[in-house]
Amino acid sequence: MLKKPDDATLQEGRVVQEHLGRYIVSAGDRLVGCAISSKLRKALEYPTADPSSLRQRVIAVRRIPSVSPVALGDLVAFEDTGADKGMIYQVLNRRNRLSRRAAGRRPLEHTLIANLDLAILVFSIRQPDLHFWLEMLDRFLAICEMEEIPPLICLNKIDLAEEAAWRSAASLYERIGYRTLPISAAHGTGVESVREAIREAVSVFLGPSGTGKTTLLNALQPGLGLQVGEVSRATGRGRHTTSHAELFPLEEGGMVGDTPGLRELNLYNVDADQLHWLFPEMRPLIGSCRFRNCIHAQEPDCAIKAAVESGQIDRLRYQSYLRIRERP
Repeated sequence: MLKKPDDATLQEGRVVQEHLGRYIVSAGDRLVGCAISSKLRKALEYPTADPSSLRQRVIAVRRIPSVSPVALGDLVAFEDTGADKGMIYQVLNRRNRLSRRAAGRRPLEHTLIANLDLAILVFSIRQPDLHFWLEMLDRFLAICEMEEIPPLICLNKIDLAEEAAWRSAASLYERIGYRTLPISAAHGTGVESVREAIREAVSVFLGPSGTGKTTLLNALQPGLGLQVGEVSRATGRGRHTTSHAELFPLEEGGMVGDTPGLRELNLYNVDADQLHWLFPEMRPLIGSCRFRNCIHAQEPDCAIKAAVESGQIDRLRYQSYLRIRERP
């Protein structure tokens, strides 16, 4: 762990904005623009999980260098140098993080956001239909399992579907233990339940285009969808805001994070042979197969496949497992 300079009095704060290598740190009721100390900038590897955690069980490489030691949402120790300027000397241990493989040939990790209390997974029942995106939903859930981030599945646009359709989808995930909310952001149905869930929490909204994330964000707080959308729309356009990331404050307490790259989340560093640990319904059966190294695909006497045939494990979830295993 990095030590502070002898002549520096360090304060703790949370990184709420990042733009072109400059950071805004929230400390109490103050916002301080900070740079990263040269010593910290050179320390691009961090132990970010307890050795006994699920993350450490399933990852393929224990330590991967990072493109930057500081990410949105990080809790940091910084020196206030006056005039609302400061220097970050230390990143405190992360509870969790969402990251992706960095661009380029080098195997670097790009941490997008850290220390989340909740991930809101927004998927629509209709327009676009949920079955087109089940693999993405299951991939996001596996990431949440690995990082120990509580997910909340919002099944949006229930006003466009028959009740049996959204109840069936909700039941599939509720049986596994995931909290699911059927909502209609356009009509306000279920919005108050989402608002209560994110109150006083640091959250992130994930989901494919067209599923109603912007409508939901605007229903939760007028203008919030526009603020978040400006960050996402900057991605890939060559504008100076491409590297901008921000935690937006909520009027009733809490923050919603957005940063370019959230749509590109994947399980790039997961050992494919350990992926079954990220599917909660499979865990009780791990070790019950005929072969110890069973990957639950073509092997005989596989407990997971038997559970699929008996209906104990949903076939759609099993198909997602096989596809994610092939392409994490």
